[in-house]
Amino acid sequence: MSPTAAGHGEILLSAAAFEGIRALLKCKTGIHLEENSDSMILSRLSSRVRRQRLPDFDAYLAHVRSEAGAQELVQMINALTTNTTRFFREPGHFDLLETDVLPNLIEKAKRGARIRLWSAACASGEEAYGIAALVLQNFPDARDFDIRILGTDIDTHMLQRAKAGIYPKKSISGVPDRFGDIMFEPDGGDGKLHIRQRLKDMTTFRYLNFVDPWPVRGPFQVIFCRNVAIYMAPDTQSRIWQGLENVLDQEGALFIGHSERISPDLALQLELFGPTSFRRPLSFIGQNANQKERGDVTT
Repeated sequence: MSPTAAGHGEILLSAAAFEGIRALLKCKTGIHLEENSDSMILSRLSSRVRRQRLPDFDAYLAHVRSEAGAQELVQMINALTTNTTRFFREPGHFDLLETDVLPNLIEKAKRGARIRLWSAACASGEEAYGIAALVLQNFPDARDFDIRILGTDIDTHMLQRAKAGIYPKKSISGVPDRFGDIMFEPDGGDGKLHIRQRLKDMTTFRYLNFVDPWPVRGPFQVIFCRNVAIYMAPDTQSRIWQGLENVLDQEGALFIGHSERISPDLALQLELFGPTSFRRPLSFIGQNANQKERGDVTT
């Protein structure tokens, strides 16, 4: 690319700085920015360059590569992470969870089993709280049993919002009517939606970077990892799918984004039971019936 300048303050993004930022982001997170992403970098990072009082993106790149710039590197990653989300996004997955997966999990919980559901790349928490609401709708006594939802993300700002559980009033547009009272406190007059404490009690949020060692070991009976691998390089995608398969319970369900495809080498371990919804073939479960249950560090 040719050197590009931002419209406000004329901050120069040289070709070398552009390639350096792309390479650094991929190294630290696995996220692959396309070659035409210069406008996105300018729009999302120009304010960060100004805040650091640096003259251009070359100086900014040198800073975030340095030990002194470690905190700013976190902010750079936050700024370049895509966080498109909403309550009950791609509702077909929630329908499958309710009809095909939850009934069996509820029965297992009643018999004393440990049940874990993971919202990977949870952004600001809407997906994780939607899963919790679905559980409570179908199992009102869920909090009395060993059922927990884990939400993880790489964006530290998004995790703060998820833990707070406060959303714009317009966010309710994606919430089916039957979940409104379960999910939100009565209107407090501030124009915001506040997640009820009973959902928060079931839900934990943690930082997770897919290219670093994962602070989770499973097994998880349900994993939602949707619309994150599409932003990764192919080698990183393969590692993510393999890692998710490793922590998926023998009878677990994995839901991925509609634009995503799991690695071909997992064809024997996972099969479709709905659109971009996977579980283990019965033959695979039978071969591994005696596998020991792995430990858990999610709660």
